[in-house]
Amino acid sequence: MNKKIERINELKREKNGVILAHYYTEPEVQEVADYIGDSYFLSEKARELKEDVIVMCGVSFMGECVKILNPEKTVLLPDAEADCPMAHMASIEKIQEVKVNNEDVAVVCYVNSTAKLKSYSDVCVTSANALKIVKNLPNKNIFFIPDQHLGRYVATQVPEKNIILNDGCCPIHAKVTKEDILKLKELHPEAKVMVHPECQKEVVELADYIGSTSGIIKAVANSSDKEFIISTEDGILYELRLNNPDKKFYMPKEFQCKDMKKISLDKIIKAFETNEPQVRLTKDEIEKAYKPLEKMLELSK
Repeated sequence: MNKKIERINELKREKNGVILAHYYTEPEVQEVADYIGDSYFLSEKARELKEDVIVMCGVSFMGECVKILNPEKTVLLPDAEADCPMAHMASIEKIQEVKVNNEDVAVVCYVNSTAKLKSYSDVCVTSANALKIVKNLPNKNIFFIPDQHLGRYVATQVPEKNIILNDGCCPIHAKVTKEDILKLKELHPEAKVMVHPECQKEVVELADYIGSTSGIIKAVANSSDKEFIISTEDGILYELRLNNPDKKFYMPKEFQCKDMKKISLDKIIKAFETNEPQVRLTKDEIEKAYKPLEKMLELSK
């Protein structure tokens, strides 16, 4: 066994630790993780954990989510600089403005956001449960933050709601163009197009399947097709190839989140050894951000 993996296993036993990893992290990180998943799965799993130390291999908003759901535990983010640009792409001022100008409005906050933004929201959602939760809300007016593309996709599925969009996006998903997909489709005409709803509208419209990271993984596994064009972050390929060795996958240009890739085995080891970088939130921050996360977990059951 790799010496780094041996050391990680040793530290896990010593510290009573557990490792969570997002699908977008490096393959070596996913290999050592106890649980791998998308934002929704990891949020749900975090509440069930018995270990004292949780190492969250992902970006800062994920570490915050784990801490909010496990305030009494030590939560480590192996690289304190691993962040999500979209998590900051909404403002408290805009939320307040929308609330003043719209009666009976629910602020629906994509989980890919800071703890502060969550604390000003009514409910959190992930790409896996956004549609279900928005449908189940009694409010007609919905302010969807921070991602405009996921918000726009949800709006197409619930025409009875008035979805107010925010000017934010995932820079990685948003840079894929309709032309990128069409070029790949020309090269691989039999391939099914699997698209994450954070992509631009014209890319989503070309999809054979639209869904979250975990949704794409399940759809590929259940499909009899053998070729797929995957329009989401390339970390997903590890799981797709592991579970579908007989299938082929193609991606439009470089599709990589540099922040997710900051996590490494060396950083996981250092985090366990030093108990840093820790995710630290005040009691007030945790209490305020907990409510919309708790509501998400309740409404998505």
